[in-house]
Amino acid sequence: MDLNADLGEGFGRWGVGDDLRLLGVVTSANVACGFHAGDPVIMRRTCEAAAARGVAVGAHVGYRDLAGFGRRFVDVEPAVLTAEVLYQLGALDACARAAGTRIAYVKPHGALYNALGTHEAQADAVVDAVRAFDPSLPVLGLPGAVWLKRAEVAGLPVRYEAFADRAYTAMGTLVDRRRPGSVLHSAVEIAERCVGIAVDGHVRSIDGHLVRLRVDSICVHGDTPGAVGIARAVRDALTEAGVGLAAMDTGGARLSA
Repeated sequence: MDLNADLGEGFGRWGVGDDLRLLGVVTSANVACGFHAGDPVIMRRTCEAAAARGVAVGAHVGYRDLAGFGRRFVDVEPAVLTAEVLYQLGALDACARAAGTRIAYVKPHGALYNALGTHEAQADAVVDAVRAFDPSLPVLGLPGAVWLKRAEVAGLPVRYEAFADRAYTAMGTLVDRRRPGSVLHSAVEIAERCVGIAVDGHVRSIDGHLVRLRVDSICVHGDTPGAVGIARAVRDALTEAGVGLAAMDTGGARLSA
């Protein structure tokens, strides 16, 4: 099982999360590409730190929304979104190459991630960007998302993830963050449910239903209180359950400079 986390989400003098400690826990790093967070210095530094620890680098692309941290939907034209995602991929690729590694996969951020679950035009736009950049590059997202269905049809390698600390609906979608109980905070509870996801392939929904999940990676958030402790609890619980931890199979995507 792969463990991924969102990293490099500071900007200038402002930092978010404890990236260096998280890089000692996760196997893949979703690195902000400068649109929702991150800047050239942070991007390069994060890529260097990930490469030094053998952690895979993923492009965490988002809407052009620094003020809103990429958590607000943007009704951007598809052609513009394609160009903006391509721009972000190119920027992170340069930083990754300089660090002696390469982008291993693409994962959208925040509101873009949510929109791509159902928004067909934006889904096609992001798929077009990834295909133009590298058609062998895997894309990572939530099972059932429209953009992953379009990506599969377009020939992109598709990988699926679950969220360690997010509540699920009975339909297998994430509970809206504005709802009570949408985010879990107990390290013990989160670790236990991650073992269930990895070993049994299911999670209990917020209303008690058993939801089957197809999962290649588990996301542990890096910007929540106690994030490092939670991530470590998840890793330890998986290891104790006999689950091996390694970066996702990239299906032959470029990984070395």
